[in-house]
Amino acid sequence: MARTPETVEPQAGAAPAARPAARKVTRHRGEGQWGMGHFTPLNGNEQFKKDDDGLNVRTRIETIYAHTGFAGIDPNDLRGRMRWWGLYTQRKQGIEGGKTAVLEPHELEDEFFMMRVRIDGGQLTVAQLKAIGEVSEQYARGTADLTDRQNVQYHWVRIEDVPAIWEKLEAVGLSTTEACGDCPRVVIGSPVAGIAEDEIIDGSWAIDEIHRRYIGNKEFSNLPRKFKTAISGSPLLDVVHEINDIAFVGVVHPEHGPGFDLWVGGGLSTNPKLGVRLGAWVPLEDVPDVWAGVVGIFRDYGYRRLRNRARLKFLVADWGPEKFRQVLQDEYLKRELADGPGPQEPSNRWRDHVGVHRQNDGNFYVGFAPRVGRANGKLLSQIADLAAEHGSNRLATTVEQKMIVLDVAEDRVESLVAGLEALDLRVNPTPFRRGTMACTGIEYCKLAIVDTKERGRTLIDELERRLPEFDEPLSININGCPNACARIQTADIGLKGQLVVDANGEQVEGFQVHLGGALGLEAGFGRKVRGLKVTSAELPDYVERVLTRYQADRRDGERFAQWTVRATEEQLS
Repeated sequence: MARTPETVEPQAGAAPAARPAARKVTRHRGEGQWGMGHFTPLNGNEQFKKDDDGLNVRTRIETIYAHTGFAGIDPNDLRGRMRWWGLYTQRKQGIEGGKTAVLEPHELEDEFFMMRVRIDGGQLTVAQLKAIGEVSEQYARGTADLTDRQNVQYHWVRIEDVPAIWEKLEAVGLSTTEACGDCPRVVIGSPVAGIAEDEIIDGSWAIDEIHRRYIGNKEFSNLPRKFKTAISGSPLLDVVHEINDIAFVGVVHPEHGPGFDLWVGGGLSTNPKLGVRLGAWVPLEDVPDVWAGVVGIFRDYGYRRLRNRARLKFLVADWGPEKFRQVLQDEYLKRELADGPGPQEPSNRWRDHVGVHRQNDGNFYVGFAPRVGRANGKLLSQIADLAAEHGSNRLATTVEQKMIVLDVAEDRVESLVAGLEALDLRVNPTPFRRGTMACTGIEYCKLAIVDTKERGRTLIDELERRLPEFDEPLSININGCPNACARIQTADIGLKGQLVVDANGEQVEGFQVHLGGALGLEAGFGRKVRGLKVTSAELPDYVERVLTRYQADRRDGERFAQWTVRATEEQLS
């Protein structure tokens, strides 16, 4: 069991204790760190988690709320514990962005839910994708968006239908367990794990083992805030490892062979930080234990006083990588980790696996691009049918809101590509279709200020029409609020939604612009040009203008992000 505020000494099955001899409850509240003896809940979130574990709400949903309806849901369940089962209330329709920060939660929310289906490693069978599509059609008004963490999100879900949805998903091995909440979220992984010709090491076993041991386990169901994990043995660095709480990145140790380089403390939102290497090499068989040790540190030493400082990145920043590694080794693993090398620079500037690629078994995988992750149940069912018709039983989602059909025989590839293109799912998309992502936005999200999905779709259409010859890899990430769910700080062009004043002095939807962000071994956050904001209506004109200037001024081989570093503010405005 997990250590709780009432459980000072560790119980059987818990992670190794942090300094058990010195642990005692003190009057000093500090940052609310359990490992320092500070167990008194210091905010409402910590109180409702102490009162009842988030995982326990499922029983009330099935036995009470599904029968009494929305009005009967306890507020601490509605806006708190239900997240542990992938449920958030969605935004009430018709509330403009200017009201987002003004209204109370109960005034913003509708009597419907967003439901998130976790897809660890992005791996899906045809039957699973068919079930996702059927749930969408039956219970979610056709909605089923692909996220940038390999999940699928429904909207318009009624509390009365939740048990039936769980039954249908769980019958094919899917779940919504801990898809949200202060717990370990979905473990993202290389969508081509085990089949890529250039793979360093297959991390699939570790992802499955973490899920088997720890997801839905109360040992880690009360963390200070959410915990994000990435595991990939791809040399393309295809899981945005720099912005996860923990990441295992495939490397080859000169003595021990293939394994993983350990990173901790990444995260974006309003105070972005890139993850740091601990300089430790981890063999595949040790990944689950090391993962549990890092989560244990977060549970015990993570800051619980202020929600905006309750992510692991703040603890890592305060401790530094040397102390963090030492605590991990001394107090949790009880052994030293081997030193190891860092990852190499990816050879391919596109890391999304879009296109047709040969597998290590002679078959092929085919990656394709929906527009800004927007999908629906009918479309997903059609994709599943196409895969099955072409001899495949496996698909995958990516961290770029894309999808892949795996295990396609060479003589079936051309037919599959034609079938996907007929559904407007591009296997050879333009850089704009391929590189544009968008979060949920004001359509459904209670935190959003502006529309994102429709803005992204229209921006793609305009740029394809205006700049048909543009052929450089480019990322355009559109976010509806400052929380960076769409990774605006690490995009070539990052667009943060806010209200701006147009030429007529009217307050309208618009974006603050970040330029030149990147992930990879040259990772960094985008540049903000002073005063650079654009209205939604001006957005296609602005992006066309800055890309045209880049094309005219770039040096040989110079990426857009590199150009923005030396470009003048006038060139970027």
